[in-house]
Order: sequence, then C-alpha cells, then structure tokens
Amino acid sequence: MLRTVVVLLLEIYLWGVLFPRALLSWFPAPPGSTLASINSVLYRLTEPVLGPVRRMLPTMQAGGFGIDLSFIIVFIGIQLVVIPIAYRLL
Repeated sequence: MLRTVVVLLLEIYLWGVLFPRALLSWFPAPPGSTLASINSVLYRLTEPVLGPVRRMLPTMQAGGFGIDLSFIIVFIGIQLVVIPIAYRLL
C-alpha cells in the first residue's frame, strides 16, 4: 500500500508538476496572466527540488547559451526510484 502511494505521488509530481514547468518555461507568460500564475505555482513546487541540483551542476554551454540540465537529472532520478518500487508491486 505504501509503495503504491509513493509511486503515485512521485508520478503525479513528475508528470503533473515537473514536466509542465519544463514545457511552460519555453513560452513567455505576460505578467498578470493565467499562464503567469500557473508558472508561479509550478516554480514554487519544483524549485526546492531543481534548485539544489542546479547549484551542483555546471551550466552546459551550447552555441552561446546555457542549458540547464537539472530537469533531466531530477527526471532520471525520480524514474530510478519509481521503477524498482513499481516493479515490486507486480
């Protein structure tokens, strides 16, 4: 039961919070808009996880701009936790 809840919460966080933040980060949101409010909520929910990872990793330079790899590291990390737990549920 606890494993099921942990897997469910991690998957909700991954696909319902972390992934939408990554997608919405590509689109500028006008201040005061609904999209800006959603971005703000997603930022507050994800930054406690992404921030420390971002500080540990150097920014990767590509063509004159930096690429933030923290999302990829957190995404893989969550999957490395979820997959073995979910496998044991079978």
